[in-house]
Amino acid sequence: MSDFFPKSIICMTEESVETLYALGREDLIVGVSVYVERPLEAKKKPTISAFTHANIKKITKMKPDLVLGFSDIQKDIARDLIGAGLNVFIANHRSIAEILSYIHMLGNLIGEQDKTAIYIDTLKAKIEKAQEIASTFTKRPRVYIEEWDEPLICGIQWFSEIVEICGGEVVHMEMSRSTLAKDRILKQEDISTFNPDIILACWCGKKVDIDSILNREAIQSVAAIKNKNVFELDPAIFLQPGPAPIVDGIDILLDIFSNFQK
Repeated sequence: MSDFFPKSIICMTEESVETLYALGREDLIVGVSVYVERPLEAKKKPTISAFTHANIKKITKMKPDLVLGFSDIQKDIARDLIGAGLNVFIANHRSIAEILSYIHMLGNLIGEQDKTAIYIDTLKAKIEKAQEIASTFTKRPRVYIEEWDEPLICGIQWFSEIVEICGGEVVHMEMSRSTLAKDRILKQEDISTFNPDIILACWCGKKVDIDSILNREAIQSVAAIKNKNVFELDPAIFLQPGPAPIVDGIDILLDIFSNFQK
């Protein structure tokens, strides 16, 4: 049976890398994105791509059995690799449920159904425990998630969902369900209207400038600004559509929201 499954995989984004390591199949990975952070040992793997571009010639020469990517943003890379005769799987999941489904599909692709089922049960148990803890909170903070600052882009769906699992109330939940970043753009005045208790800043690709957020003139009346409840979160954890928001993100958010209860 093992002859039917891929023996060499290139991962153009992080979530596939972390999942393969979690399933004990890091041996399959022959190339990763330059942005890979989790786990740290994955950074020793050969780098073959960024997010919006990849070294097509290098990948083609490596002749991987499978190339894994994420989202419509990588559609042109996928087209070129398919044109070169390679097998490519591009996922486009956005929610926590879809993350679990993605892990399930990846486990099937590599023939590790049993390990994957156990791993998914572990992740589900973590979610259920977080919901149990959150149910004991006397205050449910209103939360604004900022994924980018210029223009302002609010948090994507899985990020917003994990916040609500941990006891927060996301003020822009409907916008978060939009699949395209352009549909998640808002204005400073929107934040003022939302009046969040907490701001979670997680900028994709650069360090958050908390002082600049605290000093934004249009949102000085917002509770999160008045009380300085602005937190920088790691994009490698929260902007990854894989295990990371569940494995580590939950603990971070529960800590923030638990302190809000005091």
